Amino acid sequence: MNAPTPAPTAPGTVFIGVSTKMYLGYQASLRWLSQVRAVVDARPALGEESPVQVFVIPSFPVLEAAGRILEGSPVTLGAQNCSWADGPFTGEVSPGMLAELGVSLVEIGHAERRRFFGEDDLVVARKVRAAVNAGLTPLLCIGETSTLGHEAAAAFCLEQVRTATGGDDSLLPRLVLAYEPVWAIGAAEPAAPDYVNAVTALLREELGSACPIIYGGSAGPGLLPRLPEADGLFLGRFAHDAGNLGVVLDEAVARAKVLRP
Repeated sequence: MNAPTPAPTAPGTVFIGVSTKMYLGYQASLRWLSQVRAVVDARPALGEESPVQVFVIPSFPVLEAAGRILEGSPVTLGAQNCSWADGPFTGEVSPGMLAELGVSLVEIGHAERRRFFGEDDLVVARKVRAAVNAGLTPLLCIGETSTLGHEAAAAFCLEQVRTATGGDDSLLPRLVLAYEPVWAIGAAEPAAPDYVNAVTALLREELGSACPIIYGGSAGPGLLPRLPEADGLFLGRFAHDAGNLGVVLDEAVARAKVLRP
């Protein structure tokens, strides 16, 4: 099954996504995916025409089974990484193969990939282009590595976006940006809402409404209503309990009703 070419995001869409990283084993991942399916199915407001878009990003070995578990569900399946091409790249996974598996979205440029696997701006840019060429939506992770002022943080993130797209603004509508201040990833608390709103607003001033901007970094319940500038949340370990994910989804539905009454 080929992943569909992403359509432009409608105004007022709220994105809620979860990556399992490498915290869950194979069987635990399958149980979690089934629980997520049940949580979404129990909320009719999250149907096919919903302004809330839910996505999950399990580890590579689970993708085929995940596609079966989520078949017929509005939940979008994503991957945690991709190669910049197919061919002689042992151990990598190409965007084309991900599309064949029914993956629609792929996470690119996460801080852990940059830090632990040496992925620089050139590698990120090649992956973004390859993902788009395969019909996938790049979930481009951006974020300053240390606490900065609002304007400096926004400038840092904007440079990451510009280098990832090679300055080609025609790529922007194909992206979802995950603003994740590196210093907030895995922290006890997310970045302060005022800070996130200020940085996100500055990014939107430069990028317009070309692409959604969601927040990630120790995100949890009660945060979304405090982030009017963000288009949603990218959740981590908190949402590895599907019940917790349900709490945030209810907040997303409530926001969507305000944005699209």
